[in-house]
Amino acid sequence: MKASKKEFAVNKTEAEWQEQLTPEQFRVLRKHGTERAGTSPLDKNYDRGTYVCAGCGQPLFTSDTKYNSGTGWPSFYQPIEDAIETSVDRSFFMTRTEVHCSNCGGHLGHVFSDGPRPTGQRYCMNGVSLEFKPAE
Repeated sequence: MKASKKEFAVNKTEAEWQEQLTPEQFRVLRKHGTERAGTSPLDKNYDRGTYVCAGCGQPLFTSDTKYNSGTGWPSFYQPIEDAIETSVDRSFFMTRTEVHCSNCGGHLGHVFSDGPRPTGQRYCMNGVSLEFKPAE
């Protein structure tokens, strides 16, 4: 099941998403694309704050769970409770766990089981799917 087929609290038409998002955000968030590694300034951002969905603004990750995975994408070891959902992604001749926003269904990235303690998870996110809100 692809996330975009489910009903979410934030539900817009494709035209409404295209009007709201940049072309790259639309390609990644709504069409399950992937940004090139190393292109997001959020990968090297270690300021205190919250990473929210670029599609709907839902808080997804805190800076407390961000770490440098060396992959070229912003990585976290744990999402905010109930902020994300997952589905099976069988593209590119492999099976991965896709991560999407539980509020709007936007594609965020993938989760892998090679992350640090305490969870052992690596939530490898597309920076273009996120916005950073500094701590106040």
